[in-house]
Amino acid sequence: MSDRPRVAVIGTRGYPSYYGGFETLVRQLVPHLTYNGWDIDVYSRPGHVADEPLPDGVTQRFTKGVESKSASTLSFGMTATADAAWRKPDVALVMNVANGYYLPMLKARGIPVVLNVDGIEWHREKWSPTAKRVFRTGARLSAKFADTLIADSVEIGRYWKQEFGRETTFIPYGGTVPDSSNERLVKERLDLAPGSYVLAVARFVPENSMHEFFEAVRFLDPSTPVVVVGNAPAGDPIQSAADALAAERTNVQLLGHLKDDELLHALWSNAGVYFHGHSVGGTNPALVQAMACGAPTVARRTAYNDEVLGGNGRLVEPSAPAIAAELENVLGDERVRKHLSNAALQRAQAGYGWNSVLADYTDALLCATGRWES
Repeated sequence: MSDRPRVAVIGTRGYPSYYGGFETLVRQLVPHLTYNGWDIDVYSRPGHVADEPLPDGVTQRFTKGVESKSASTLSFGMTATADAAWRKPDVALVMNVANGYYLPMLKARGIPVVLNVDGIEWHREKWSPTAKRVFRTGARLSAKFADTLIADSVEIGRYWKQEFGRETTFIPYGGTVPDSSNERLVKERLDLAPGSYVLAVARFVPENSMHEFFEAVRFLDPSTPVVVVGNAPAGDPIQSAADALAAERTNVQLLGHLKDDELLHALWSNAGVYFHGHSVGGTNPALVQAMACGAPTVARRTAYNDEVLGGNGRLVEPSAPAIAAELENVLGDERVRKHLSNAALQRAQAGYGWNSVLADYTDALLCATGRWES
């Protein structure tokens, strides 16, 4: 066994990638691990990683797969797992229970598995009944074959204990506190004044309540600026609703998918109120980052959002009138905005800092290899 442990990271779009929560975690974790003496094979998808220098000790490994909504995760996961099994790293960090089908390949080679279970994919409306069954079976296999299961929220861990009889290790996502609020950036780029606008950041899928949000915007004063980060393919019903709203109301700006973290953080930092409509999953990376930026938050009422906010935001039912009323309540009261902003930032710093998140992942990987015992 070499002095430097080697980990294979499987189940994301790769490193460095700017797609979603898993990719954000990997962007933070990879340099942390290399700094602490690890070598890393990050399985990546062609066309999904940025052309940026790699830290010493990091290898991008590209395997084949099918690029489609229904087959990409399963196909790339299969080829990546097969390659990792052949190379035999000290431990595999696997993201997404869809890869549970392939864990026996790693187990047969004596490779310990640390698996992040993510949210409850089989509850998402975007998936067909067949896809939901695929995820549910993948979860059952993950519970059977993974050595360590990581849940990003206490509620998700409770669900796994009840449904699959497995204990999980709680490690949430982290947030980055910006060096400044960067008011100049939102003013110059989008002509927005701090504290004046409503912000929503989400993929346009049913479980993120974006349809309800767009309907809520129609209840707001037409002079209130509304900024939306996120999109869906052309022709998608929610994307069509967004386009129709923007054509009707000049106060609505649709920014699409935003890869510029500096601008995104500035938008959260200067928002008058941020709407978070995610309803399925555990600790949502966007909500954690919004808190780290001090965004006054109105969130859809779920056990997950309640857990993350810890009382430092406003919870609302997923109806357009209710959403609009709460957005106006926060946006129209500077005292409330400042209180929610300060409370959210303190919450993020106390429980969702990257330093503790990355240390916990490192400990979980070391424990799995047998090189360190808690």
